[in-house]
Amino acid sequence: MPNDLYLDADRPPALLVGAANDREVLAQAVAAAGGRTAGSVDWADLPDDGNARLIVAALDAVAENEVAPACVALAALIEATDCAAVVTLRQGQIDAAAGILLGNGIDLLCDADDGALAGSIALALARRVDVLADTVREGEEARLRRLNEEVARIAKLLARLSEGEPRGSGVADRVTGFGAPPRAADPVRASDIRNVIRARRLRDQHFTAGLFEDPAWDMLLDLYAAELEGAQVSVSSLCIAAAVPPTTALRWITRMTEAGLFERRPDPFDRRRAFLGLTTDSHQRMDRHFAALAAAGLPLG
Repeated sequence: MPNDLYLDADRPPALLVGAANDREVLAQAVAAAGGRTAGSVDWADLPDDGNARLIVAALDAVAENEVAPACVALAALIEATDCAAVVTLRQGQIDAAAGILLGNGIDLLCDADDGALAGSIALALARRVDVLADTVREGEEARLRRLNEEVARIAKLLARLSEGEPRGSGVADRVTGFGAPPRAADPVRASDIRNVIRARRLRDQHFTAGLFEDPAWDMLLDLYAAELEGAQVSVSSLCIAAAVPPTTALRWITRMTEAGLFERRPDPFDRRRAFLGLTTDSHQRMDRHFAALAAAGLPLG
């Protein structure tokens, strides 16, 4: 993003959080995004407040047993400062981080490259520019128009960058429900839904990868099947079920949660960790959908 997009005093400031090497990478990404660094701290030195418009944090180097405490402290800072945040993390950190940070204007980037990081920062900074929220001052119409055009360009860039992100692999944990009985009203069996999911994945063996991406429906199917089985689904497991890059999956999870389709369910053994499930309304909609297919004599998928 060109630096002349902002008056120098108005260039949105960002607070960098992470290990020293990570902060250097974050600083370069902020500069590339047209912002400026307001401060730079290690995880152990998080302030209680500040005036940065964006927090850019790197969890990548944080030890596994320190991820949750770091996220709790970061969430408190974000709430205190009422600013946006971009957080980078490794795939193995998804569950510990997402249970605390998912949503609330926080963009979680999993194994992101420099271009995707800079693009996300640019979008977050643009949303925080005061001129977007305030009445447009006389003589600033052209500046605001250029800013909006730049945001649109970056959004398209992010969409292209996400196509090259590494995809999840392997099987994440599924926690069986504590003797939860099957729902009597469910019109289909879990095995029926699993067969629909398997059929969808088989397409990828014969066509170009990514041609049939539909993360919203893939995740709905996966959560619906899990609830029919009486199982709990972790965030990382749902990312794999989405069949898209982890960062893309996390953004869709946030969107589906905000839309009232997904809900977070605390782990009874670790309140900082969260599982995901369908809301009551969302589950009922899936019931009605498959009941309608059955009544019409149509295949399930």
